[in-house]
Amino acid sequence: MSDLTIQTTTAGSLPRSPELVEATKGLAVAEDGFTLVQTDEYRELAARAVSDLVARQVEAGLTIVGDGEYGKAMTASHDFGAWWSYSFQRTAGLALPSRDTPPPAPVRSSPGNIQLTSMTDRRDWVRFAEAYFDPTSGVLFGDPPFWPEAVGPLSYRGQDAIASDIANLRGGLDAAGLSTGFITSLAPGSAARIGNAFFPTEEEHIWAWADVMREEYKAITDAGLTVQLDDPSLAESWDQINPEPSVADYRAFIRTRIDAINHAIEGLPRDQVRIHLCWGSWHGPHTTDLELRHIVDMVAEINAGSISFEAGNVRHEHEWNVWRDVELPAGTKLLPGVVSHATNVVEHPELVADRILRFADIVGPENVVASTDCGLGGRVHPLIAWAKLDALGEGARVAAQRLNG
Repeated sequence: MSDLTIQTTTAGSLPRSPELVEATKGLAVAEDGFTLVQTDEYRELAARAVSDLVARQVEAGLTIVGDGEYGKAMTASHDFGAWWSYSFQRTAGLALPSRDTPPPAPVRSSPGNIQLTSMTDRRDWVRFAEAYFDPTSGVLFGDPPFWPEAVGPLSYRGQDAIASDIANLRGGLDAAGLSTGFITSLAPGSAARIGNAFFPTEEEHIWAWADVMREEYKAITDAGLTVQLDDPSLAESWDQINPEPSVADYRAFIRTRIDAINHAIEGLPRDQVRIHLCWGSWHGPHTTDLELRHIVDMVAEINAGSISFEAGNVRHEHEWNVWRDVELPAGTKLLPGVVSHATNVVEHPELVADRILRFADIVGPENVVASTDCGLGGRVHPLIAWAKLDALGEGARVAAQRLNG
């Protein structure tokens, strides 16, 4: 009998404890209008919460655990509840625009000239506007957050914050008897999805973020941990372009983002770098999503040892076949989502096993790490999130049993 096992992990965000949620709401906002001031009491609470979270992940059957993004103090109550808002607090050179500034008008792209339009002018959000604005529809939607913009040279100022993230996760890992885990960090292209009132071009704005975020990536890998670069902008931006562009133009559009990632991770241990892409974590229709086959070869160019992507989302589950035609560098691991943030239905472990085995057949079971589609924190109720992680762990055991015969 073989001792083959299937590794398991998450895509990052996990439900926060009620105590941590309340403490985050109580944090003061600095004079810049968007930085949350963390107190010593808050940091101590976060450290204990991460330690408890690591233990709970292990109990659910996860083998590669993270800090659940607990150290990233971000809350919609402060008007900047986007998942990437933590980066604003760790970057100098940003400022909030005047609240009297009118929102950006929708823009239209043309062949060879792709421009992102406003968030609310996404093609799906326009097509299903009645559902998005109906509070009884079950579609999660809110007013656009009030985001800062680049107003000067960018530089990283989050040294203390990332050191705290690392210490908290390391403490939890040590208590659980684990040697390593992962911390998420923002990819340059996704970080740059804010206003730009300083850089002459979009490309310069993105490359500036690459230099900023590299410092965070290096701190994580230097600590012996894995960094996961979150970059939904690679696939999700497609829906934010009106009218729908050609695939060739879109591939040219994300080329800068791919190159900026590779620049930012140059010299870092490949096996300590993960890339995560998705099509947006909001609960809503995704009928205009880009097909994975159009960009998967470019994603494979990223010098990361692992690729995390949605494979349980019903809009994209069928795309597992795409990986049959992808040339991956030796040893690259796939982190398919086998439980989804996009539904409250808890997946059956047998279905989870089926999904895992599809990828094991393509790249080998040793190169498959069963994961979640996206972060579960804030997307489903905590009870549902943990039930999904239990199903993930059990499904991995079922898949291993089948492979072991």
